[in-house]
Amino acid sequence: MTLNDSDVRDVLHRATDHLVGPPGLLDEVRRGGRRRVVRRRAVLAAVCAAVVAVPVAGLQLAGDGGAAQVASPLLDGPTRGDLAGDDGYLRQVREAWQRRLEQDGDRLRGQPHVVWAGRTPAGPAAYIAQRTVHNPIASSDGDRVIAMAAFVEPTADGPRVTTREQVSDAGTDGISQAALLGPQRDVLLVLDAGQPVEFSPELRYLPDGKVNRSFQRVAFRDGAAVLPVPPQRTKITVALSRTPVSRENMVHIINDGPILFPGGKDRPRPPQIRHTLPGAEKVWVGDPSAKEVSAPAEALAEYIDSVGVHTSDGSPLLWVYGATPDGRLLLVETIQYDDDPARVIALLAPKYLNFRAVASTVVDWKAPLPVRLRLPDDQGVLIAAEGSALSYRVGGGTWQDAGRNAALLPADASDVRVTGANGTVTTVPLTP
Repeated sequence: MTLNDSDVRDVLHRATDHLVGPPGLLDEVRRGGRRRVVRRRAVLAAVCAAVVAVPVAGLQLAGDGGAAQVASPLLDGPTRGDLAGDDGYLRQVREAWQRRLEQDGDRLRGQPHVVWAGRTPAGPAAYIAQRTVHNPIASSDGDRVIAMAAFVEPTADGPRVTTREQVSDAGTDGISQAALLGPQRDVLLVLDAGQPVEFSPELRYLPDGKVNRSFQRVAFRDGAAVLPVPPQRTKITVALSRTPVSRENMVHIINDGPILFPGGKDRPRPPQIRHTLPGAEKVWVGDPSAKEVSAPAEALAEYIDSVGVHTSDGSPLLWVYGATPDGRLLLVETIQYDDDPARVIALLAPKYLNFRAVASTVVDWKAPLPVRLRLPDDQGVLIAAEGSALSYRVGGGTWQDAGRNAALLPADASDVRVTGANGTVTTVPLTP
């Protein structure tokens, strides 16, 4: 079996695509990354982690624990969908599957089983699975690979097998349950795995920058649901989750990778900028920028798209560490999804207590003063302009030095003077 570069890249992207979004994701992965997708070889489980066992009724894997004896609707049940009786189409699906096996040099056991086949607005589609010859270990918990499975999408040249995934004897929870179909990727096919699924068509933001998604229950019929969605050509706006809606219950879409990383090319890595303001080390007990401290995900929960999949536009991600006049820890962090505007969120915490988000604002990285964020309780105004010298004044008073890059100004500061790296001087008024 040959593992090509595109397979590796696809796995790595699926394992790390959320890193541009939710803060604290690395800790989540370390604590519970077993719910990720595994592809092609068990050795890749170290990247994506493996499948977790969750009892389901639709595509449940059940048996006496022996991988070779596992009986499953995924492998043995009747074909579902309105094309289940179309022998011509089912033959085309099996032939496409066989060509893919020969292309990749894979050897599987028995005959392939078409789990679902049906009509969609994009054309006929299917889901197919076949048992493996060998059952390598798929996770540190000893789960074993028992089958390979894939969605089959319609193309002008006939059925095409999408990325194939390993199925373990732990269950179907880790494999992708959905696929985007059609030239505009405006049809979403969701398999019925026996659990309730919630669907959100798009990501919106409230005026204060908090994430606003509306969810509706997916209505499955005869093994699947076919949903019209906005075109998903350049980014993924849709989201799927088992209930309750949470990152742990996120339902993966098999072919999001080519949309997020067209041509298999990496997106530009966002520059990471960290500044520690004077005096912060005393309340932080050391320099937090050296430790690359980030806010816990729960503190930013309302600003995080917990079940969305996103990339970055390459704009900077800014962290500022400071202390407020009343002695609280100040942390400013950036969240930016796809081509949406970046937003900085200020969080405050009394020493040894939890952070709480208290204010946010949109960032304009092209402006002379990209960040202007007023803190509550007259604790000051946080400003940031990378590479610039900063000063401020109160009313018509004299200008006072505020250092470089970032500063926390007094609450009554009225104007900021920004001196750029090229010597350009810009005066920016601060609104009350």
